[in-house]
Amino acid sequence: MTPGGAGVAQRHDQSTGGPAGRTGIGYEPGGAPGARSAVVDGPYGGNDGMYGPDDAPYAPVTASRSGDEGTDRGAAPDIGADLASHMADEVLADYLHQQSADFLRSLRLHRESGSDAEGAGEAAWQLRRAARRISATLYTFRPLTEEAWADQLRSELGWLSGTLAREQACAARRERLMAALQRLTGRGPERSDRGDRTGRGERGKRGDRTTAGPATSSPASSAASSTAPTGDPDPDGALSAGAARAGALLDRQLTLARTRAHSAALQALGSARFHAVADSVAVLASEAPLARTAAELPADEALPPLAEQAHRRLTEAVAALPLSRAGYPYNAAALAADQRQDAPWHQVRMLVRLSRYARELIAPEAGDLLLAEAGRALEWHRDAAEAAAAAAAAARTPRIAPATAYALGVLHADQRHEVEAARFAFGRVWLPRTPDRKG
Repeated sequence: MTPGGAGVAQRHDQSTGGPAGRTGIGYEPGGAPGARSAVVDGPYGGNDGMYGPDDAPYAPVTASRSGDEGTDRGAAPDIGADLASHMADEVLADYLHQQSADFLRSLRLHRESGSDAEGAGEAAWQLRRAARRISATLYTFRPLTEEAWADQLRSELGWLSGTLAREQACAARRERLMAALQRLTGRGPERSDRGDRTGRGERGKRGDRTTAGPATSSPASSAASSTAPTGDPDPDGALSAGAARAGALLDRQLTLARTRAHSAALQALGSARFHAVADSVAVLASEAPLARTAAELPADEALPPLAEQAHRRLTEAVAALPLSRAGYPYNAAALAADQRQDAPWHQVRMLVRLSRYARELIAPEAGDLLLAEAGRALEWHRDAAEAAAAAAAAARTPRIAPATAYALGVLHADQRHEVEAARFAFGRVWLPRTPDRKG
């Protein structure tokens, strides 16, 4: 019996249940055909620990990149040294067997975790990690597989991965927004020091506000005050007043969304559709449904052209991005919350994964660190964009206080600044290093 399965391994020529074409929860409209379903897109992955080697929260790399100045990001993937000594079906089947075994192992760990929420979360992430690689491989090397079966399994893996990812995404988004609110309100020693430097101190918080007079005002603070809720001339005070209620509102909404996502995940894991997916992966772990041509072609002739095609789609998508403007800090291009503006960047994130996984298959010993760093920058971009959307949705709640709406607006702007910073970081990673520009 397969872990979590129905007990009978399903043949690859049978349906895996559910309608074909269902994908993960990627929200990129109008992307390249097949890109959404190619890499099942659970909102979270990561780098080590709870995250894993794919989608870590981005931390800009400060180490020297000597030797990378002349890197051509459009270069074809390197070919593994021993690829020429194998047939295409051997290399492809070995990789699919490995990822399918990881999927089933993670499924068993998830069942055995019981009430251990942390263990269940780690097992679910590992399961999604394997599902992404299986799905991406079946898409990139589709001409070498039984296409109808591969397309069906890929769509079902997208449904499963997306369903399992929503709960962790809601939890991480809540944590991100709460931390941003705390940072924006300046609680702690920094705010106390700031108050002392302006001469207001403890006694000047409220009672001495009128004594500060025009001497403490500035054009910047006057402009900010004009956008703050009426009744509090200090925008910092308005932000502090509304932050608590804004945090409580976000906490309620995201906790409710997380609870619903948890219920949906439990329901999915007990469904016949899930059992069919597990059975199909169990078959894939022992018998990869490959086309006859895969056994007739050497691996170094059949696999690299398909991997190069995936990388070419990536470079074409990146060429359509406004990297010339995003390459300048504080360009304000990302401050407008427009899903159509974000969609090309999300699409590039998907294509980065496709290219990475293709390189991982044909040259596992030669990882592309810069491509991995570019992927992390785009994960940062996606997280910030989704957090900004959550803040905007909370601000549309009827009958909220002006101070609460003001705090949510500041939070939204902060996250859109994060989107802009992520675009800048991606451009610095992707483009060859050039002398610092002036102006």
